[in-house]
Amino acid sequence: MEPNETENVTFETLRESKFDASVLEFVLYSIGTSLIISFTLGIATPWAVCFMYKFVISHIVLDGKRLVFDGTGGQLFGNWIKWLIFIVITCGIYSFWVAPRLIDWIVKHTHFEEA
Repeated sequence: MEPNETENVTFETLRESKFDASVLEFVLYSIGTSLIISFTLGIATPWAVCFMYKFVISHIVLDGKRLVFDGTGGQLFGNWIKWLIFIVITCGIYSFWVAPRLIDWIVKHTHFEEA
């Protein structure tokens, strides 16, 4: 491309990005996640987190490609215990580091669906 040329981007060249879950599905999954956490007194929180993110991420389409989440509660459980121990030891201060670590873990387990 020449320095003075501009790239023409039209709606035809852009692929669709969307979240295609319904409100009812989202509400039901949210309630299910809350019930899992409540009935297990928080012990199954890693599984509930994975349950919710698997639903959310499977309904995301980026640039025409669907995302998939392959993380499991068992994979997250070790980190979860470690994070809880650090939160207790640091009187809650480590909780500021948990959200970025959880997001990093989720991103590492999120991929584009293979065709």
